Amino acid sequence: MTKQKHLYNSGIIGNCAYIAHVGKDSNINWLCWPSFEDSFVFGTLLDEHKGGRFSITPPGDILHSSQHYIENTNILCTTIESAEGSYRITDFAPRFEQYERYYKPLVLIRKIEPISGHPKVRVVCDPKYHYGEAFFQKSRGSNHIQFECGEVKMRLATNMPISHFFNDVSYLINKPVYLILTFSNAFEAPIARTAEDFLTRTRQYWHRWVKNASIPAFYQKEVIRSALALKLHQYEDTGAIIAASTTSLPEHPGAGRNWDYRFCWVRDSYYVLTALSHIGHFEEMERYASYIANITQSDPGRLQPLYGILGQSDLEEKILDSLSGYLGNQPIRIGNQASEHIQNDVYGQAMIALLPLFTDHRFRHQNTGFAAEWTRFILRKMELTIDEKDAGIWEFRNMEKRHCYSNLFQWAGATAALKIARQYDLEDISRQANVIRNKAAQHIESCYDPERMVYTNAHESTDLDASTLQLIMMGYLDPNSEKAKEHLKQLEKVLKGDQGLFYRYLHKDDFGRPRSTFLVCAFWYVEALACVGRLDEAQEVFKQLLSFANHLMLFSEDVDDYDGSQWGNFPQAYSHVGLVNAAYRIAIKLDSPTFFDNTNS
Repeated sequence: MTKQKHLYNSGIIGNCAYIAHVGKDSNINWLCWPSFEDSFVFGTLLDEHKGGRFSITPPGDILHSSQHYIENTNILCTTIESAEGSYRITDFAPRFEQYERYYKPLVLIRKIEPISGHPKVRVVCDPKYHYGEAFFQKSRGSNHIQFECGEVKMRLATNMPISHFFNDVSYLINKPVYLILTFSNAFEAPIARTAEDFLTRTRQYWHRWVKNASIPAFYQKEVIRSALALKLHQYEDTGAIIAASTTSLPEHPGAGRNWDYRFCWVRDSYYVLTALSHIGHFEEMERYASYIANITQSDPGRLQPLYGILGQSDLEEKILDSLSGYLGNQPIRIGNQASEHIQNDVYGQAMIALLPLFTDHRFRHQNTGFAAEWTRFILRKMELTIDEKDAGIWEFRNMEKRHCYSNLFQWAGATAALKIARQYDLEDISRQANVIRNKAAQHIESCYDPERMVYTNAHESTDLDASTLQLIMMGYLDPNSEKAKEHLKQLEKVLKGDQGLFYRYLHKDDFGRPRSTFLVCAFWYVEALACVGRLDEAQEVFKQLLSFANHLMLFSEDVDDYDGSQWGNFPQAYSHVGLVNAAYRIAIKLDSPTFFDNTNS
């Protein structure tokens, strides 16, 4: 079968305050301002007509277009060829050090420059607000266009004649043209000189950031791109890392599995912090861990699986009927009902996430004061919830069970608490953690099917689930044991697709049977293969998974096992986290410089 791909033909730019998606057709097809969680100002991903537009297109057809990132940066170049000639658009979000802090304004800069011939362009800047329901009033300035929608103001400053934005007339590009879009604040500085200065300083910032990362040479280029993508998903003001910058991109056509992912899943914090640790970026790691610590200290009740980027707990889910949806797929959801779910693995995740703050001597001196208090707080939460049924990692909306995965992270969280207790000589915590650890292990073993030699997804269930791969990676099962190897084989038989991809599960849930594979599960599979010693297979599957990226090596959440098409919110931070962790797992297993000479990378 010839694999047909439906690619998400976009790249992303950002500066840890916002993320914008830039299509191969030059259009900014997704941008939420002033933060990840606010309404889009450009949103044609969800509605071609109501989504607004910011495009730079020729008067005739686009004959060819291509995109690439400036190496080791989040600066994106789009090259467009037309009958009149070709031109390049360089898009970036300014980010650099200034006055001993990071400058990351709500500013989007687009540079247009001719490449060949005599290219002409039509620039359309037509923002919308309140998810397409509100229009901006447009007014003319001397060298800018002002956009106003109630109290929300945007301004586009440019060295291009302003009349072209009010008349449908194309403009000849014979020298660089700059478009500087700002939110709230006016742009008063020299246009060309400032844009070039910001471009140089932003490029230098990203080059330093990559240079300071510790990334093994195994598929290094791909890991760098994933690390750069993950970095953009951190909201630096608080340290929160969102799952994706988009909402309601469907997991599969017509499935109804359209979710808002513009929030921070504390429940997945272990994987994110592990990835940040692997690439050696401890500043981001510490910021994220501090975000989690603030939540656990400020929320005296049951911890939620996810929170807003400011730590807010109320993420009421609403459905918008006014937007047509991605390729006609509805519903469009704003907010996420999963914030109301009981997902008891969150406590173990929080414990493991903050373990470095209390045990790593690079951070310990800052956090000694509340190590015991915080550890007791989380262990008490575990005690109260360890016997409960919950919605599980996959957030079943109308199904509760005592899930193997939830108990695994309670076991792992209690193990982390034991490490803290040993370092600080806390006997009461050690006793408490041992009781929880043993009870969690009993619950995990209640999920074991001795006839099939596999752990099922939950107590008194026969269904299999890719999340139980973590029994191997978390060290609950000895990777060298026959039990671990047989467990992996049984999961492969049921959940592995034809192309190295992996389904989360195949039993019916609230929306029927899943029809797309879940990409992070495939990267977990790679890790499990490496753990049990099937290293050649791990490398082969890893290489195969890279083929499911788009043209910029960006990954979505889901992949159709039949045709390789990407689905789900995009880019998905956890897919990139999975890639980073899988590559690291293979690299340390190889542990030889000869293997790092990867000619395919």
